Amino acid sequence: MASEAIRLSMGQRLGYGVGDLGINFYFGLATAYLLYFYTDVLGISAAFAASVFLVARVVDAAADPFMGAIADRTRTSAGRFRPWLLWGAAPLAVLTVMLFSAPALDAQGKLIWAYATYIAFGIAYTAVALPYAALTPLLTRDHEERTVLSTVRMGCAFVGFYIISVATDPLVRTFATPAAGYQAVAVIYAVIATSLLVICYLSTREQAQFSSPARVPLRDSLRAVLSNRPLIVVILVFMCGLMSFNVRTAAAIYYCKYNLNRPDLIATYFAWTMPVMIAGLLGVPWLARRFGKAGAVIVGALVTIAGGVGLFFTPAHSVNTALFFCCVMALGGAPVAVMGWSMTADTVDYAEWRTGIRADAQIYSVASFFQQLAAAFAGAGVAGLLAWFGYVANVDQSPDSLLAILVMMSLAPCAIMVVVIIACLFYPLSAARHREIVQALSARRHP
Repeated sequence: MASEAIRLSMGQRLGYGVGDLGINFYFGLATAYLLYFYTDVLGISAAFAASVFLVARVVDAAADPFMGAIADRTRTSAGRFRPWLLWGAAPLAVLTVMLFSAPALDAQGKLIWAYATYIAFGIAYTAVALPYAALTPLLTRDHEERTVLSTVRMGCAFVGFYIISVATDPLVRTFATPAAGYQAVAVIYAVIATSLLVICYLSTREQAQFSSPARVPLRDSLRAVLSNRPLIVVILVFMCGLMSFNVRTAAAIYYCKYNLNRPDLIATYFAWTMPVMIAGLLGVPWLARRFGKAGAVIVGALVTIAGGVGLFFTPAHSVNTALFFCCVMALGGAPVAVMGWSMTADTVDYAEWRTGIRADAQIYSVASFFQQLAAAFAGAGVAGLLAWFGYVANVDQSPDSLLAILVMMSLAPCAIMVVVIIACLFYPLSAARHREIVQALSARRHP
């Protein structure tokens, strides 16, 4: 038991966390700026952009289970999952640059380019992000340590997202055209992200006693996933948490540019909200100890709802008040983001205890599959609503279009968080229950 309930040093936690710092140079750039890049730089209509987001994300989601199966069956001297941080880094970097390039093509050619590069980017991203996420339960089985590890990891992720969200627009503006600016910025971010992934690879070690289980048939791995009731709750938390965040993030640029009539506030919005979200991480371990992991998520969801309602009723001319409620929503998002990953690691142990099969990557691939669907619905939903309510790039928007943007920034995330609260009421793995499961697994290995 003691050998498996591993407490990590801060250096080890940070070594793992910088991997998500690098990954969020990609995630942040695509989440915050890709839709805007499509509609206002590449020149794709909002309706066509919606189709690109939907199709590319669905294809990416469909690839997740296959990536999970491949990762679970990977066997190298460096472990099962760590090597993918190196193998996938270069392809992901190249495809990111291509994703934010605007070649001189006709309308049909631009659409084909968008489909091809976004689909390829999504698959390459999964090949890195999924094995990275699946490392968590292989670093420690301690219930509280996983929360701390996930908190450090998400802190690094938020720092990466903060850098991207604040620096991108000013950097792009230093170039002659937005097209040249986005491509150059993508190159800079890709170099930084690749370096961070290498550091993560060198700083982590998969624990031998549970990082190399016997190979099991794919059918048995799927059985370990499908019989995992706590995973269903975690999937809902993941889906809704990511959907809420992605909708707000994608709509934020349009909200600043058109609702507030202050395109110069795009960087300011992220400069305010992301530090608040990072600061909110400091209280997440305490919330988890005080209310349990599911309880911490519920607290975060309630805070998000309070901020969203306040933002909806804030007049557009009250810029500081609007930014305040945006910060409240960001604060509520911190526990939701952290606990999803910590709870997923616990469901891996639950599946092994229940079925005798350890299928880390397969479980994370299922969680990732539904995350990708959530991202597809969020990205396509924002673009689709813009098109439905008559959005036209770079002109004054109609009242209906402005209302749609406001709802996506405020009430839509509130509605999503209601689903999160209901789901968490059914989460069965308390700290005490998880300790019992870990003790039972230890007894099996060391009878």
